[in-house]
Parts: sequence; C-alpha cells; structure tokens
Amino acid sequence: MASKTVRVYLGTRKGGYVAESDAKRRKWSVRGPFQPGKDVFHVYPDPRHPGTVYSAANSGFVGPMFYRSTDHGRKWTELAPPMMTLSKARPSPFGADGPPHYPIVNLWHIEAGPVSEPSTVFLGVDPASLYRSDDSGASWAPVPGLNDHATRPKWNPGAGGMCLHTILIDPTRPSRMYVGISAAGMFRSDDSGEHWRPANRGVAVSFMPEKHPEVGQCVHKVALDPAHPETSYRQDHDGIFVSHDGMENWKRVGRPLESDFGFVVGVAQTRPGQAYFVPLEEKTRTGFTKGPEVFRWAERSRSWAPTIRNRLTPGDVGTHREALALDRLDPPGIYLGTTTGQLLVSPDGDRNWLQVPYLFPSIHSVAVASPENSGS
Repeated sequence: MASKTVRVYLGTRKGGYVAESDAKRRKWSVRGPFQPGKDVFHVYPDPRHPGTVYSAANSGFVGPMFYRSTDHGRKWTELAPPMMTLSKARPSPFGADGPPHYPIVNLWHIEAGPVSEPSTVFLGVDPASLYRSDDSGASWAPVPGLNDHATRPKWNPGAGGMCLHTILIDPTRPSRMYVGISAAGMFRSDDSGEHWRPANRGVAVSFMPEKHPEVGQCVHKVALDPAHPETSYRQDHDGIFVSHDGMENWKRVGRPLESDFGFVVGVAQTRPGQAYFVPLEEKTRTGFTKGPEVFRWAERSRSWAPTIRNRLTPGDVGTHREALALDRLDPPGIYLGTTTGQLLVSPDGDRNWLQVPYLFPSIHSVAVASPENSGS
C-alpha cells in the first residue's frame, strides 16, 4: 500500500504554509510561504478533490485575494474574489447615484459545498456576508437570504470585525446549512441557503442590555459532531455550549473549567461524541498556565479531561478561531496553531503532544488533509 501523506495547511500573518508527515505524524517537513507577506486568514483543502486547496488572503494595500491550487499547494492561481453588491438592506453611502459596489474588507472562511455539488464552494467575508461559487471559485454570487436578513441592522462587529467565520453543511442533510457571524450569532437554513433564521436560543450575552436576544451573540467557532450532526459544539465569547437538536436550543457546559472563554473548537471523524476546546483568559486572550491547555469534552459522561500536561511552549500563548483541526485517521491527529507561531501536534488522539520544529508567523488557521484509513 502506498504511503499515506498528512498535510497540514496554515494561514499566517505573513503567508501560507504546508507541514507534511506520514501516517505516524511524528516527523514533519515544512513548505512555504505561499502568498508571502499576505495576511492569509484561511487555507482550505477541498475534501472532495484531493490536491485542490483554496487560500483566502488579505492585504491592507491591495485588498482581498483568492487563490486555488490543484497540486497540494505547490503552484497557485489567483482568482477574482467576490465584490459586495449593494441592496435595499444596505444602501449606498454615496446616495442613489453612487457606485454600484463597495469593497469587502477581508475574506474569512472557505467551505466546500455538498459532495453532490463537486464544484460548489462557499466563502464568508467581512462585512458579514456569504457568497457561493458553482465553478470552483472562478465566479461568485451573493446569498441574499442571509446577506439581506431582516435582523441585519442588529448585527455589530466583534473585535475582529463583522466577520462571517463559520460555514457548516450537515453531511446527512445537504440542504441544511449553518453560518456563524461575530457578533450576530448562528443562523440556520434548511433549503440550501434560500432562507435563514437565527439559531441562538439559550446563549446569553453578558455585554448587552438584553441578555437573551434573538441575534447579537459573539460566537467564536462552532463544530458539528461527525456521527450525529444534530449535536453541535459552540465556543462563544460568553462560554461553551452544546446543542442536541440542530441548534434549536443551546445549553452552557463550560464549567468546571477555570475559564470557558476561548476561540477554537474541534472534532474528529473517528471520535464522535468528543470535542476539543482551548480555554483562555478573557482579558489577555492567553492561557492560564503560561502555555497552551487543550481540554476534551465527552458527551457520554458530560465531563472534561485535560490533554496537554507538559509545557511545550512556555509563555503567554493564545489562539485564533480557525487554529484547531483534527484529521480523519484513527487515532486522530490533533493540530493546534498559536498566536506566537508554534504548531503543536498530538499524533495519537491527545495522549502525547509534540511541537513541529519550525517557528511560523502568528497562525490564523489550521486545516488538515489526511487520507482515509483504508486509502493511500
């Protein structure tokens, strides 16, 4: 059987990188940077097309840029990003005779469409909007059901801007989608993005006069349980929540952690019923122990267990919302990128951890392309 290659794609403040290993995931090599000097918010390997990778890069000088590679990130083709279209819900600041478009600030998140639609790709941007491409990123169309939602006047930017940073497609119901917006909360569609409704019931907001609004929650990241996608794990500004009914209702489960503030959440295909979180100190956005801590949540026992027990990276270490990923092998590999440029790896489902011997720029996102257990 051919050797299995695991590729971890990193978006950083100064470009994108690829870390590569075999199925043991203990020795690593690094390629990059690609899109050097650019603020790469997300690098995303398309799980439907091995070798195809997308990159969302941003620049304060030339604006957002979108790239596609078909050879595992060795060569890249720049494609035109979407242009935000004005609507009645968002009138032009220049008046009726003003320009027909205005610029997107940043590209945030890339997500493959359903397996049944092999050329469909979704893109989340700031100001919070969703775009759809049906030709693998060559052209884009807005999703007005969300972008012009009736609650939009109540959406407000979080500290990172008003970004659409999470896109989820239910693998058992491809017409069901979810998106997460900071700071507006989660939204759900049951008709492939035609119509949307808020999905935040049970999530309190400490920083607003109304503590349980329909929208206004500062959601940081959400993941679906791979075996039971009716179950979702949510990291908010105001805690960690779990839903068991397709995000109809949420229940806070953060305690007894020292803090249930954080940015990341990750799940493994081969470990359903478990989710990983990285608690941070809210004021400093760094860990409590002068190093990263990763905790595993178990649905069956509804309990927490720490997984990093040694200080791999002593110091004030934080994470960004896209910086945790898990592969599809068994035991799963876990990959955590830090704001200080370390890539931490557990090759055996959180029993042991190692650090890739390379210091990256501050890591925004981590995504992994790994072979199936039965494939090469």
